[in-house]
Amino acid sequence: MNWSDLKSRWDDYKASAKQEWSRLTDEQIAGTLGKREHLSSRVQEAYALSQADADRQISDWQAKQVDKLAPATN
Repeated sequence: MNWSDLKSRWDDYKASAKQEWSRLTDEQIAGTLGKREHLSSRVQEAYALSQADADRQISDWQAKQVDKLAPATN
């Protein structure tokens, strides 16, 4: 899933982001408006990470979101 898809459906992914980064408040997550650079900045601040580490965590989280809203196939 590319980031523009995530951003356009951010309301569907906010709960998952909150679960991944529990130190962020609901307001902080909602306030990013699905903008990756804003999420990265919040993650860096909350977890004292470098930009590269925050971006890596976001990429890992993004990869896990692919199947969440996709229809199940057998």
